[in-house]
Amino acid sequence: MNEKKLLDIWLEKSSDDPDLFAELQALKDLNDEEGIYDRFYRELEFGTGGLRGVIGAGTNRMNIYTVRQATKGLADYVLEAGVPKRVAIGYDSRIKSRLFAENAAGVLAANGIEAFVYRQLMPTPALSFAVRELGCGAGICVTASHNPSKYNGYKAYGADGCQLTTAAAEAVLDKIKPVDPFAVPFIAFEEGLAAGSIKYIDKSVEDKFLDAVWSQRLEDKRNSELRVVYTPLNGAGYACVTKTLERTGIKELYIVEEQKDPDGAFPTCPFPNPEIREAMRLGLKLLEEKNADILIATDPDCDRCGTAVKNSKGEYVLINGNEMGVMLLDYICRMRKQNGTMPKNPVMIKTIVSTEMAAKVAAAYGVETMDVLTGFKYIGEIIGGLEAKGEENRYIFGFEESYGYLSGSYVRDKDAVNASLLISDMADWYRKKGMTLADAIEALYKRYGYFVTGQDSFEFEGASGFKNMIRLMNALRENAPEAFAGKAVVGKRDYLWKNGKASYREDLPSSDVLQFTLEDETLITVRPSGTEPKLKVYYSVIRPEREDALKVLAELRRETKSIIK
Repeated sequence: MNEKKLLDIWLEKSSDDPDLFAELQALKDLNDEEGIYDRFYRELEFGTGGLRGVIGAGTNRMNIYTVRQATKGLADYVLEAGVPKRVAIGYDSRIKSRLFAENAAGVLAANGIEAFVYRQLMPTPALSFAVRELGCGAGICVTASHNPSKYNGYKAYGADGCQLTTAAAEAVLDKIKPVDPFAVPFIAFEEGLAAGSIKYIDKSVEDKFLDAVWSQRLEDKRNSELRVVYTPLNGAGYACVTKTLERTGIKELYIVEEQKDPDGAFPTCPFPNPEIREAMRLGLKLLEEKNADILIATDPDCDRCGTAVKNSKGEYVLINGNEMGVMLLDYICRMRKQNGTMPKNPVMIKTIVSTEMAAKVAAAYGVETMDVLTGFKYIGEIIGGLEAKGEENRYIFGFEESYGYLSGSYVRDKDAVNASLLISDMADWYRKKGMTLADAIEALYKRYGYFVTGQDSFEFEGASGFKNMIRLMNALRENAPEAFAGKAVVGKRDYLWKNGKASYREDLPSSDVLQFTLEDETLITVRPSGTEPKLKVYYSVIRPEREDALKVLAELRRETKSIIK
């Protein structure tokens, strides 16, 4: 069916949402062919990360009809999978998040599945916790994580509290495909509440989640003199993070007022991502005004955590995800050794695009390193596998370079509440030694070498952009460069399976990822983002001196930008 016919069908049937109807009518009145094509040329893809897309009308947008369609597929999967017929639902501060959550609950209830919904917005890891605590067969979290405000998304979780595996996501997708988005059985949210088929999640579940986070502390102290600035970036983190930090006894906790309250428009930071300095601008300003020790920021769904501190030159610097992962690993290992709580055969898990420096630190403490594909669900799967064998206590830490950390097995997703607690405790531990976290990572670099990392993201918006991104990946796969920045390529790892056979790492699922090893041990990894229209390139350079590593990194980035265009 062509795009204009789909537009007419949606105009006829989208009366449940006046915003969508107005958008569709404007497209038709203007005969906006490009706009019509972009909204209808494909269906919003349901993958291992669920749905994610721009909010708006059409099959390629996030709206109540695509949410209902996806939820009907998930409901059919739950009904046939032999798992409990109950689903937990969480949501963040994004535009229409609550509306989408209520629509998902209405679909579940109409299909004979109990829906348990958080009464207020909560961090994504709290949804993972609720799935397990309430004995659910699945979970849904309405969020687009750290994307710009025009996006929203729909993360789907299994009964283990982990985002759906590749096989489960494919099974749900098979259920979604035949669903007519306008013919999904549905009851109004208030009707479901009255009937008891939709229930609010009891506050005791939130309290148990916070207690589980608290149990990850490595030091028993309640008198921290650390001075902390915190910003939830207008997202879901404020209540849980501040309760947790205040519980440590921190007496000076300053909140960035402009970013305190939930606001899906993110008026002070177009990209609400703690990896980006612009998002941290107001926090850095308050950090300087208060002469505080550390800035902690959580993204809108509070699963990623960023930090900033003052370095030895008096400059305020952001600590990247790899650096924080390495520091937390070292701190956890050090404290566990000191406390006598290091388990037998301990395990640390990281993603293949995260720094190899972590493996060096882990080895120094006798900790095994496990590498998984990009996405915290793969870390969650390993934790689940250990739990199935009664060995979950072997897991001591997992992280990914995109600012996601978890030190316990109480959830199956990255947790910025947990990270905020550990980071503040670690910063206080170093403060008592006369060191900032900038000093701490420098000391680790001097011990293990300068593992300097970087990332570039290349945007490929719209239908034509998507095709161009696929073309580039195919070109790199079939005609890989022989050298980067004058260094020969001595190895290529292709994680994409062909004809059912893995070309690298038989133990990993197929994934569209290429990794090049250069003669000097430099790593370059290329993959399409699973959540945004972007091609991501990761660099890892190892040198004895920082300046040498930075110089090589700059050369690599320049050359890569000339290739990817």
